[in-house]
Amino acid sequence: MGKILLEIRGIEYSQTQSGSYVLDLKEVNGRRRMPILIGGFEAQAIALALEKMVPNRPMTHDLFVSFFSIVNARVKEIIIHEFNEGLFKANIVVVHEGIEVEVDARSSDAVAIAVRFNAPIYTTEKVLQEVSHISEKREDDSDMDDFEDDFEPYDGGEGDMEEVPLEELEEQLSEALENEDYEKATRLRDEINKRKK
Repeated sequence: MGKILLEIRGIEYSQTQSGSYVLDLKEVNGRRRMPILIGGFEAQAIALALEKMVPNRPMTHDLFVSFFSIVNARVKEIIIHEFNEGLFKANIVVVHEGIEVEVDARSSDAVAIAVRFNAPIYTTEKVLQEVSHISEKREDDSDMDDFEDDFEPYDGGEGDMEEVPLEELEEQLSEALENEDYEKATRLRDEINKRKK
């Protein structure tokens, strides 16, 4: 099976399915993109790991990191290997004592794990052909700047954050993390990063 390396381009609030997000994956050194519809919890888990935000208590995906460290296992890669009736199937390739094992997983969970382990994300040519579309961006646009460059963060109907002073946003971010409101924390982090550019 030929593997195609993917990179995470961003996470966008879904305009068609309430409470859902679109994880935008793009082939490395190519223009094809692979959007995956994911839930809010999974979107938060991926975004927090991408931005190196540390919640007060470990999230479910963080437990994998701790557990794998204890048993001396590592995640080698993930492979999104099938697309069927609107659903993606993925395998997490785990290495333990020199033995590779493939673990079946939802694609969103596999990506959340991959981000935490800095593991590469792959798909197959067949899957990419079935779901990809050509980016209208320049062909050389393959850098992974903050995903705010490509997507507007959803503000959850909380109004215009641009009116709130930066210091207050930072206080709200600390409070959101303490209250484990990761969706709000992600939106606040996006606004803070946008202002600091």
